[in-house]
Amino acid sequence: MTIQLNKAALAHARSLIRDGKVAKDEGDDWGDDAPTPDEENGFIEDHGFAEYAKWHLGDDPDENVETTGRYSFPFGDFRRVHRAGVIAAESRAAQNDHSNIAQAAKELLELIDGGEKPSSAIHVKRD
Repeated sequence: MTIQLNKAALAHARSLIRDGKVAKDEGDDWGDDAPTPDEENGFIEDHGFAEYAKWHLGDDPDENVETTGRYSFPFGDFRRVHRAGVIAAESRAAQNDHSNIAQAAKELLELIDGGEKPSSAIHVKRD
């Protein structure tokens, strides 16, 4: 399984953060705030898999594009980026040696917390 950084999702998250569509929750809150399977299925039914993909930093090209198993490392609730979701994505990605995804999540966290503005191109090494 080779999970890659979903660059479209990274751009989507940056845009949402710049537009102020952020929930500044804490790390432990993501379990309560993450979309349920029913909410995910409803979103997919209403918007399709291409839009669903934009809410996940991970993309497994070995999986079918029209399955939820292709997408991993969610960061929001289909309306806002959740700080706790970004923290969870960074932590899980680092634990599983997905350095590009961990670096992207770290960049998003810095943007949420008012740190340096991210560059237009993320500079990370290939997994």
